[in-house]
Amino acid sequence: MARRQHRYVGFMALGLAMLSPAAGKAQDPDDLAPYKMLRSLQFVQDSVVAGDHSAGEMQRFMLGTIDERLRTADTTIFDDDRNVDAALIYTMSGGNPQTLEYLIAHDVNGYFDNRVTDVLRKYLTGKGLLVAKTLEETAREYRDKKIGPYLALIGGNVMIATKPTDALDLYDQARLAAPGTIVEEAALRRSLAICVDKGMLDKGLAYSQRYARRFLHSPYASQFADLFVKLVVAHDHDVKPQDVVDILSFMDAPRQREVYLRIARAAAIAGKPELARMAVEHVQLLGAGTDNAFGPLADFYGGMAGLPTDDIDQAAKNVSGIDGETLSPRDQALQAAARSVAEQILREPDLASLTQASNPNTSQQEITSEKAAAIAMQPGTPGAPPEPVPGGVASTGQSQDTDSSFNAFVTTSRSKLDEIDGLLAQEGNEQ
Repeated sequence: MARRQHRYVGFMALGLAMLSPAAGKAQDPDDLAPYKMLRSLQFVQDSVVAGDHSAGEMQRFMLGTIDERLRTADTTIFDDDRNVDAALIYTMSGGNPQTLEYLIAHDVNGYFDNRVTDVLRKYLTGKGLLVAKTLEETAREYRDKKIGPYLALIGGNVMIATKPTDALDLYDQARLAAPGTIVEEAALRRSLAICVDKGMLDKGLAYSQRYARRFLHSPYASQFADLFVKLVVAHDHDVKPQDVVDILSFMDAPRQREVYLRIARAAAIAGKPELARMAVEHVQLLGAGTDNAFGPLADFYGGMAGLPTDDIDQAAKNVSGIDGETLSPRDQALQAAARSVAEQILREPDLASLTQASNPNTSQQEITSEKAAAIAMQPGTPGAPPEPVPGGVASTGQSQDTDSSFNAFVTTSRSKLDEIDGLLAQEGNEQ
């Protein structure tokens, strides 16, 4: 860490020197070579994904300084291929796209490879799919060059929608050629997104472990956490709990609790009680011996997941046991819906409502699928279940009027289920 801080201070001093016109004139022109300036930019960007978020301002300064240098330098600086690469990498690292247009327009000596500049121009204007094949071929051709990892990264960005497997190959190429850099961070995160979308569990877990070991302090780590939670919840029957524990073990306790809470919440909404319970247990373990502020929230998510289980009494207590004022608005809505469903399930039925009802279709109305199903389930119909025996007394089989309290129960329960379906749909759209 001390070495990194020392290098960062050195690059800051270099940046301040470049910012001063007087200092710029006093320096040897070669000290302001674009490829040297690019090294400072790369270091700053890598520092950002390593956790030094204060380096963001320095990154903006470096981008502006390199932009000015590329526009004002004599074109003979591109006799050095390192400066050509620097200009291209600058463009692929968040630089000004118009600067690339400027350099191409003034490239009378053919310093820049037209294939590379063409695919970059298309990519930067949102037309990358038009040159997807050329971009993929160019990325593989330049894989051992300095611009190779960057070309592979943007190549994966273009291929991800149409050929996700090819995009994964390009992302692998990018991260292996630039370990520990912002390129690897982006490649790992986007590779995980493909695995989540395509249901590739084993690869997804492998990418997750690499990301957790290297980039937990990145400003984009929250995106990784969201993707990881989706992967785990979508494959709850195949994911080993120890795999989750091993990946999250690279995090400090507060970050682990946050991710386990996300898993518990998503699993509760998805109706996966075992996974929710596992996540809740780890939240409680991480808070053991402390004033675990997240304990009640974890119990709330566990209670939601436990509503359909045999231990519904405890689940209902956990749902109602947390103060709604401490919940987010979305969780307050979930609590209200879950509490209502629990009350409906726990309410003792009216014995009279359990008798069979017969309501023949005497009005010649069309029989809907729901009515047909109801008729098919009446006693005496082939395949119908035995008639219930309320209170242990056999039914006489006589027709009775539909019980009003039973209808009210069905209507209320259905409305609550519709409410929960709406919440689930909303959760899916927000994630």
